[in-house]
Amino acid sequence: MNLQTPIANLSGVGPFVAKKLTRLGIKTLEDLLYHFPFRYEDFSKITPIDKITLNCNVCVKGKILEIKGTRTWQKKMHLTTAVIEDKTGAIKVVWFNQPFLLKTIQSGQELYLAGKARMNKDGVFLSNPVYEIADEINPTKHTARLVPVYEETIGLTSRWFRNFFAKNLPFLSEHLVEFLPSQIIQQYNLLPFKEALWQIHFPQSLQMAQKAQNRFAFEELLITELFVLKERLKINQQKAPVIDLKLEEIKKFVQSLPFRLTDSQKKCAWQILKDMQKPHPMNRLLEGDVGSGKTVVALIAILNCIKNGYQVALMAPTEILANQHFKTAAVLLKKFKVRIALLTGKKDLLISQKISYEKDGKMLLETIEISRSKILEKTKKGEIDLLVGTHTLIQDKVKFQNLGLVIVDEQHRFGVQQRAKLNQKSDILAHFLSMTATPIPRTLALTVYGDLDLSVLDQMPSGRKPVITKIIPPQKREEAYQFITKQIEQGNQAFVICPRIEPNSPENTESLLERKNIWAEVKAVKAEYEKLAQEVFPRFKVAMMHGKMKANEKEKIMRQFQNGKIDILVSTSVVEVGIDIPKATVMIIEDADRFGLAQIHQFRGRVGRSDLQSYCFLFTNSAGKKTRERLSALLQAKNGFELAQKDLEIRGPGSLLGAKQWGLPDLAMSYLNNLQLIETVREAAKNLLTNDPYLRDFALLNKKINNLGQKIHLE
Repeated sequence: MNLQTPIANLSGVGPFVAKKLTRLGIKTLEDLLYHFPFRYEDFSKITPIDKITLNCNVCVKGKILEIKGTRTWQKKMHLTTAVIEDKTGAIKVVWFNQPFLLKTIQSGQELYLAGKARMNKDGVFLSNPVYEIADEINPTKHTARLVPVYEETIGLTSRWFRNFFAKNLPFLSEHLVEFLPSQIIQQYNLLPFKEALWQIHFPQSLQMAQKAQNRFAFEELLITELFVLKERLKINQQKAPVIDLKLEEIKKFVQSLPFRLTDSQKKCAWQILKDMQKPHPMNRLLEGDVGSGKTVVALIAILNCIKNGYQVALMAPTEILANQHFKTAAVLLKKFKVRIALLTGKKDLLISQKISYEKDGKMLLETIEISRSKILEKTKKGEIDLLVGTHTLIQDKVKFQNLGLVIVDEQHRFGVQQRAKLNQKSDILAHFLSMTATPIPRTLALTVYGDLDLSVLDQMPSGRKPVITKIIPPQKREEAYQFITKQIEQGNQAFVICPRIEPNSPENTESLLERKNIWAEVKAVKAEYEKLAQEVFPRFKVAMMHGKMKANEKEKIMRQFQNGKIDILVSTSVVEVGIDIPKATVMIIEDADRFGLAQIHQFRGRVGRSDLQSYCFLFTNSAGKKTRERLSALLQAKNGFELAQKDLEIRGPGSLLGAKQWGLPDLAMSYLNNLQLIETVREAAKNLLTNDPYLRDFALLNKKINNLGQKIHLE
């Protein structure tokens, strides 16, 4: 038996329970052992019955004087009532809809009862307490101690987890081996593995629970740090094309732009160009707010690469964004004889050098639609300089003759193997640039993105007017609608974002409750759409978009919106990041208090993409002081990085966009606002790799790192 043993093979689990555990993401013994409590209820002190306080957690120990069952005819509810006494007095106990207790609890038994005291017309009583027989031999699991509370699913309660761990940990711990180096445990005063497992599931005290959490947080962060540092080491050992700086071409390109570059764009472009002059692969993340000009910085790198005789692959998450990048590149590189092609799931295009404009200034882009096989052939022969596409670019059939640079938009990870697959020259690895509008706090930059160098665009292009943001209480809603009407009458457009309905159950996405939440979300969007289309804005063209629609349906709606055929788009948070809708000047966010600040900031970035004054209205029904304070941060913050940090402080690491995709376990995520711990762990990881770059002396630790590599998102 080892940590990778399937849970169905464990004593006390079996296939039926194993199926329930998989809903919580638990598939192996390791997953089960690492299913840590998310909180503890303190029932460690026994309270005399005459000292019980209303509405507070209490644990009493006493003898059952009587127990009986009754049924309330009005509510058709079964009540089990009992009286328990200790030396100081007696108290009534009530359990709701638990008739089986009449068979398991008997008069004269001594019990521990843990729960809260309530009051009704008959006096004070214990309501639905957890019970446990007072046994001098066996230690308590559910009462009279710090009681762990776990994430649950239908049919698996915290009580089940406590029973399982109490019964099986002594046996399982015989098969568990410490994998952290002894010098790490000693130097950082960490609990050994087996002791930490005991203390996190059945702590002797809150202090010991904290020590156990620290051990596992340190462990998880260390494995993450070692993984990303090993990735960096692996990349630095690869050969890459040396891309010389073609300064004259870059100057011509910058001078041809219809706008001035910001100092931030110049700095980031320079960092990228310098990286590509090195003989090992660039591995850089370019981050900046929506509309900060990431694409232009990428085009500078693209042009420089092409003028050195190399090809470039640019991958976007969706077809509509791939189309947008294709058109932008075609227009801005039109004077530089760059051969550009588009490869998506639907339409494959080769750019013609003919670009003209209508009287209203709208660009006419002449393209040639050719077969996929022709584009693949031209790419393989080196007759296409820039290939833009979606995930289709990493299919086996796509081969480049001389790939120098891979750029991925809104996909932070793109492994060495994926890059190597694209190039026919197996000994050369292309440079890599990832672009994101997701703000990344410093603690994440040091952990999950430790293998990437960061370039940050922290300025907006000149001429852009700041989006005016207002918090709209219910009484101001009509006034806001009138303002939006005027905007649309002027030829502008509006977004309306409805909140995602988060699952209130830990079931996975295939579960009934999750599906119910998705359909509730769809229902909410439909209700908002019908209200706006029929009652509020009947004169305008209103459309809706939600997560249950197929990808091609969503893309069709976005194209119609982009082309001005839709005035108001009602949507959940599925609206694409980075889509250019220049005429969109109003962003309405319904129930804004249900979104993270950084996410609202990204929504806000979808308006204000031109020289038109734009507005963001935060609709909220919450009158709470905390809500208003949090939303007010949106009015004051200069950029998304400030807001991401604010969210981290206020709502905790779970608020970070896409937290789960980063591959960090929950416990490590909860420590992401502890910069001191993260810097300590990073130093420990560096020291380990300095002394043993391949961790040959730590086979078990290496196995953990490799397992993480399989889990982390490496499309």
